[in-house]
Amino acid sequence: MAESQTKDGSFDFDVIIIGAGISGINTAYYLHSQTPWLSYTILEGRSRIGGTWDLFNYPGIRSDSDMTTFGFSWNPWNREERLGTADQIRSYMRKSAAKYGIDKNIRCDRRVLSANWSTKFKFWTLIVADNQGVTQTYRTKFIVLGTGYYNYDKAQKTTIPGLSNFTGTVVHPQFWPEQFDYSGKDVVVVGSGATAVTLIPSIAEKAKSVTMLQRSPGYIVARPMYAGKETGFIPFIQARLPSAAAKWLKRIRVVISSTISYFYCIYFPEKARLMLRKATIKLLPESISWNPHFNPQYNPWRQRMCLCPDGDFYAALRSGKANVVTDQIETVTSTEIQLKSGRTLQPDVIITATGLQLQFAGGIEIEVDGQKIDYSQKYTWKGTMIQDIPNLAFVVGYANSSWTMGAEAMGQLLVRVLRRMKKRNASMAVPRLDGTQGTQDKPVFDLSSNYVKHANQMFPRAGNGHWDYRRNYLVDILKAQFGDITKGLQIE
Repeated sequence: MAESQTKDGSFDFDVIIIGAGISGINTAYYLHSQTPWLSYTILEGRSRIGGTWDLFNYPGIRSDSDMTTFGFSWNPWNREERLGTADQIRSYMRKSAAKYGIDKNIRCDRRVLSANWSTKFKFWTLIVADNQGVTQTYRTKFIVLGTGYYNYDKAQKTTIPGLSNFTGTVVHPQFWPEQFDYSGKDVVVVGSGATAVTLIPSIAEKAKSVTMLQRSPGYIVARPMYAGKETGFIPFIQARLPSAAAKWLKRIRVVISSTISYFYCIYFPEKARLMLRKATIKLLPESISWNPHFNPQYNPWRQRMCLCPDGDFYAALRSGKANVVTDQIETVTSTEIQLKSGRTLQPDVIITATGLQLQFAGGIEIEVDGQKIDYSQKYTWKGTMIQDIPNLAFVVGYANSSWTMGAEAMGQLLVRVLRRMKKRNASMAVPRLDGTQGTQDKPVFDLSSNYVKHANQMFPRAGNGHWDYRRNYLVDILKAQFGDITKGLQIE
């Protein structure tokens, strides 16, 4: 099937990618470079590419993963910043898409409402609405969901008693008002995750004061924003390699070092906890104690760690303009936050940095032969396809590492499946349970955060063997490139 517009006005493609963020652009690259005989398009519901990095615009928004691995392996991040800002990441994504002509295959303002697979005709029919609400029909052999893991239109419901009574300004970071002026105001940020850690040093520059109000603390790790001059054998070798090889080696170094760091925390939690404690205490002002404000109730990497470039979060605390309060909210009145300890806060602005509302497949209604699919009752095949759903792949990253690395493992596995289909002149690839391998459930992600636990209620299930999600990039990328793709996958 080549790209075409049919007599009835529908559009036909071999592959339709839904979402023009990191996942969608990365998938398009692998299709472009390794399956050039296939036509594809990317349907993006927003007016610009970028996904998460186009949606969020709160102060200071940046990556919480090292850009060496968050960037694409096929177009390495060239800036000196280790943690990229939203503007930098959007620009990088646009340039990456343009470099390989991917941008010419992106159709913005195209929100996919539903997708229905026909076994009789061996294709998907998609109903797509433009920004005026006018619908069009697209047909495709294969769908790739690059829709992320949360709801772009609705934020996580915030249960804060009495919040509706507050007469000041309440803002959720996902829907930050344009040109919102918080200069000279007292601000309370409710939450202690990556969003709060990013917001606080940025807000502290203009606000009168900013307080992070948390129920329980997390690990906040200072990381140099810029790569300093490195010494040693590896930098010596890098300096003598061609540019592409040197960048590849740099990426592998970061992957290996972050993997070692993660498993050190998992297998030696007490030692890791002590190291993190010492590093944190060095950065805190005397007025703020490590316990209880920076003494998490869980071991390192049982929840995702927050990174702060050059320790800017701690610098804001030392400046005296930022503070941390560890307590629980009793209620909110018209002018203050009353805490269970009896203490009160009197903010002008409350920012509810309380998390994301998880969602699978971007809320698209997906049916197979007219039967609606309940993803939570299906197993994932190699973290890429879904039990009993033909010709559909989805992109999910790592909970403990860069999202992009999960997207790249998926992209390489996908093109192998598509090549096998071509070799066998097949029109359908569908995962089928084989024996009992999928029947022992595992957590979708190995983290204890509440929002991650909710993923088990809506994401495809994780089982044993090839019915599990990806867990370790170094293992997974080798399996994607060279592993067996016949077990559990029916190609016909």
